[in-house]
Amino acid sequence: MNRRQSLQRISQGLAAPLLVRTSGLAALGAGAGLLTGCAGPQLSDYAAQTPVLDLRTYFNGIVDAWGVFTDRSGRVVKRFKVVMDCQWQGDEGVLDEAFTYSDGVQQRRIWKLKALPNGRYEGRADDVVGLAAGGVSGNTFRWQYTLALPVDGTVWEVQFDDWMYLMDEQVMLNKAVMRKWGVTLGEVTLSFKRRGPHSSGRVS
Repeated sequence: MNRRQSLQRISQGLAAPLLVRTSGLAALGAGAGLLTGCAGPQLSDYAAQTPVLDLRTYFNGIVDAWGVFTDRSGRVVKRFKVVMDCQWQGDEGVLDEAFTYSDGVQQRRIWKLKALPNGRYEGRADDVVGLAAGGVSGNTFRWQYTLALPVDGTVWEVQFDDWMYLMDEQVMLNKAVMRKWGVTLGEVTLSFKRRGPHSSGRVS
């Protein structure tokens, strides 16, 4: 199988991101390099943007999300709904995600996050290689990790680069780019919405 065919197989096998798949990222040290060392937008570009995002405040309680996965051509190949049950104890957070895809397939992912100094975060999930790493600046959260993705009996490591933008106290938008060998495989676009203070459970 040549590289082009491999990329097509990987693209077809992708499902959802992080925080949503949450969330590409290698070890925290490597993740810090990813956050600052590549071309394009930098997290610091959004330092003056409001409303200011407090990740522990936003991802606390029940959060609903709706998203689509688009392939390299821009075609929508998956739609999904996520219900997130989020809880924090001090600097330690658990984001329990329940996915339902448009074809009826269901999936669950549990993120364990840790708040670090200077607006930085790290996290783990079962299908993430090493540590996810990210940071908050202004209204924006950038989250990077490497996902271990099973494709045709082989596990491929795919890099995710998530950008999340707080729009108001309830709504946040998320765009994630997926890459392998430096080639873009596709994108995931999501809209998050926090439920009211009296909402509970996973009923959507």
